[in-house]
Amino acid sequence: MKPDHTFIAATRPASAVSHGVGWAGLAGLIIAIIMARNCGAIFATFGITGVPERADGAYSALVSLACVSLPMILWSICVDKVHLRASTGINWSLKRPLAQAIQYSAIKITGLWLTWGLIALCYATFRFFWTNQFANFPYSMQIMQAAIIPLVLLSIPYVIWIDRYLIDPRDGSWHFGAMIAGRVGWDKAEVAHHLRAWAVKALFLAFMLSITPGGFAQVVNVNFAEILRNPVWLANALIGAMFLIDVQFATLGYMLTFKPLDAHIRTAQPMIAGWVAALICYPPFIQMNNGGPLDYHVNTRDWHYWIESYPVLLWIWGGILVALTAYYAWATMVFGIRFSNLTHRGILTHGPFRWTKHPAYLSKNIFWWLSTMPFFVIGGNTTDAIRNCLILCCVSGIYYWRAKTEEAHLGADQLYKDYAAWMQYNAPVTRFFSGVKQAIARRFLASQ
Repeated sequence: MKPDHTFIAATRPASAVSHGVGWAGLAGLIIAIIMARNCGAIFATFGITGVPERADGAYSALVSLACVSLPMILWSICVDKVHLRASTGINWSLKRPLAQAIQYSAIKITGLWLTWGLIALCYATFRFFWTNQFANFPYSMQIMQAAIIPLVLLSIPYVIWIDRYLIDPRDGSWHFGAMIAGRVGWDKAEVAHHLRAWAVKALFLAFMLSITPGGFAQVVNVNFAEILRNPVWLANALIGAMFLIDVQFATLGYMLTFKPLDAHIRTAQPMIAGWVAALICYPPFIQMNNGGPLDYHVNTRDWHYWIESYPVLLWIWGGILVALTAYYAWATMVFGIRFSNLTHRGILTHGPFRWTKHPAYLSKNIFWWLSTMPFFVIGGNTTDAIRNCLILCCVSGIYYWRAKTEEAHLGADQLYKDYAAWMQYNAPVTRFFSGVKQAIARRFLASQ
């Protein structure tokens, strides 16, 4: 008798984020792009002259981040009312006496400032943060330097305010501060979680900020009349726009880790394997860049090089690449303000996560195969083609490894277990790969 999966099939767990959050942020990004493309004309209507025609500078990208974040924050609070969720750890009717809250806040602020000091020390020590070797890290450091004094000043009233309403104000910052101050009651596991969470924010936020200006300027300066004449130009412009969406939402995800928004880090990846699998995909540890051990681009050319004599195929192939990138951008957009590597900030079950547990990994790996075409190389060197394919297989394997370490991390949450069980019988992509694995297993057993 087949097992009855009716209950599982009928109950997809609720997502931690609603559809509206991501779409609100996307609307904000579109408005920011329109304003940036028409900056000079907008100011001219108010009689202000001498303003550049387009706001495509590095700091315009920061303005766009504000335009994306504001509607998402408003939607989260006003529509989804995330601040009222039990998962925030906040009881708004509590209102702890100010004197009592300050007792916790003083220790917590100490821990928070010391954490920021450690991050600053790391930034100052590792010189790649001050060069363009991997990305525009000097821009990120400039932003960090400008932000530190306001953050220090604002952290005081914020921490005191939130401690009046937290059910348990002894969070990771408190435990770290208590450890440094020699207070009793601190927990080693809480300190470790606190340091891991801030390590994620420090490393990935610096990288995401560094790549924000370039993508924004590229989209702001697109010449629509020109790109519509060429399928390759059109495809590349749309792909650039999709990557801009991904970068904007991901950058904000590392910024907006606040409990009143229910976007705080529940847990940071505790497994070393998870950190290794993720870090080798990002600077400065990246292994897939040109000349790296996992460089699969040797003697390759972009996708259009091989099919430029076939106009119809150019349109089709370009459309597929745009669709894959759009799916990838959607997978980031649905996080709203919660995107982050190596952390658990609520389980997502909507959008592309209804079809596969790892939509971004799946789409970006297919994109790399179709855009690079590692099986074709100039000069007809078959050895290079075989090597490129084998190395790209290794890259895809690393992302499979990342997926499995993430599942092991999130699997500590019962909601994720329920989601994984629902996906097993309802998600088309998950069912397909599950069927493939079962077929291979049956074939292997039959051959024994």
